[in-house]
Amino acid sequence: MVRTVRFHEVGGAEVLRLEEAPVGEPGPGELLIRVDAIGLNRAEVLFRSGQYIEPVKEFPARLGTEAAGVVEAVGPGVTGFAAGQPVSVVPAFSMNEYGVYAERAIVPARAVLRRPEGLDAVAGAAVWMPYVTAYGALVEVGGMRAGDTVVLTAASSSVGLAAIQVARSVGAVPVATTRTRAKEAALRKAGAADVIVTEEEDVAERILGRTAGRGAEFVFDAVAGPGVVDLARAVAPGGTLLLYGALSGQPTPYPGFDLGMPALNMRTYTLHETTRDPERLRRAEAFVASGLRTGVFAPVVDRTFTLEDIAEAHRYMEAGSQVGKIVVTVEHP
Repeated sequence: MVRTVRFHEVGGAEVLRLEEAPVGEPGPGELLIRVDAIGLNRAEVLFRSGQYIEPVKEFPARLGTEAAGVVEAVGPGVTGFAAGQPVSVVPAFSMNEYGVYAERAIVPARAVLRRPEGLDAVAGAAVWMPYVTAYGALVEVGGMRAGDTVVLTAASSSVGLAAIQVARSVGAVPVATTRTRAKEAALRKAGAADVIVTEEEDVAERILGRTAGRGAEFVFDAVAGPGVVDLARAVAPGGTLLLYGALSGQPTPYPGFDLGMPALNMRTYTLHETTRDPERLRRAEAFVASGLRTGVFAPVVDRTFTLEDIAEAHRYMEAGSQVGKIVVTVEHP
């Protein structure tokens, strides 16, 4: 039995309970991981509250898809891993099947990456989801190149900050958007070439102005909803509006017809496109690991909580004031 976060009904952060639950032994294709740190993602808030793209199938339910720790046991048929090995778990599975909000967790080996030397557990729980999301969408799918302008909404999120660094690493120009000026300085310090404050400025006008009327080759949007019409005005002919989140919670129109049918590409992207494809994940791992080795990439951790404070950590994420990743640490006797 290990301490495990579960919830018995959908709802607010108050439904989260830290309970004793069996962990079992890893089966074929699985690993048993001692969890030392957990990376929080908005998907977990949505899953817990019944608003995720995948509904909860059975209660009590578990949470969590991103963690760092050490391999404790290797299931049948698994190669390349050994007990005592430092690893990170990346989001590549359904929370209806596995969950890492626990002292120990069984996870599929295909979702586990070797943790680079020198990367501690907190950083190991904070790095993969943001950087693989940004790499997968902008480089693997989008083909972002040197000189491209990329507009990043929700830029102070862990994915937004990673996207700034990923864009910089290939010579592209990252332009961050933020609702108020409260996070402007932090975004510039993180490497944004420009910051647009959406409550005060028109995004499309600013982007068209700084690109001599051409527009941005990419808009990487976590918000969706009605705002995509304005964002689409900022996209260069033949450019791409990539939607990787739906923070607005509102219906998302296709803006092409309202804007006179420009040459607009618009597509959704999820991290699982990369993490569930072995070849794409291999390339993503190599890309991110290279950036970590050279110091080009450095995960930004906003704040850490303990496993006992998981409900408070969820409330903090929902408040939206963080800049970077929220990480939960797990103490072991």
